[in-house]
Amino acid sequence: MTASASPAQDLADRIHQRIEKKLKGHHGIAIDGDEADLKRIKSDDIPEFVIPIVAITMLTIFGAPVLIVAVILYFGFSKSRMQHRTIRMLAEKGQPIPPALLAPPAPAVRQRSDVRRGVVLTMVGLGLMVWLGAVNDWEGGAWSLGLIPFLIGAGYLIVWKLEGKKDVSSSPPAP
Repeated sequence: MTASASPAQDLADRIHQRIEKKLKGHHGIAIDGDEADLKRIKSDDIPEFVIPIVAITMLTIFGAPVLIVAVILYFGFSKSRMQHRTIRMLAEKGQPIPPALLAPPAPAVRQRSDVRRGVVLTMVGLGLMVWLGAVNDWEGGAWSLGLIPFLIGAGYLIVWKLEGKKDVSSSPPAP
């Protein structure tokens, strides 16, 4: 009795031969566990234009925030240097130095705007509800995630309305 190859082994051999013929030996996949195939990968597999694209992308993603911080620090430093130069020139000429140059003005304190926060959060919540509802055909309840910013915004609007009533009587209470 002659030993013949099984039909499954014969099919696997034919598939392997077709893959080899199609790829002409330039693939990085070791089908039989032969690691010699992996050494056949050439530098031609990666086109030349990919490296500059990857470099530009990485510099954009990681370099842009660093560049923005550096520009902000540079302009702050140059403003401080010009202010010190002005104070030095005034002192050399014997002129009085204005107190505004020595003590920077206090930053303007903005009032809390509950109405602005309320309107923005309410509209974000409403938009999120409509978008999530439309995407999912109003099934599954994903639209309800928009209720969170919507209700927070509504709370801000209620606080603004209630505090607005208290501010009307700004006179101190009589004893």
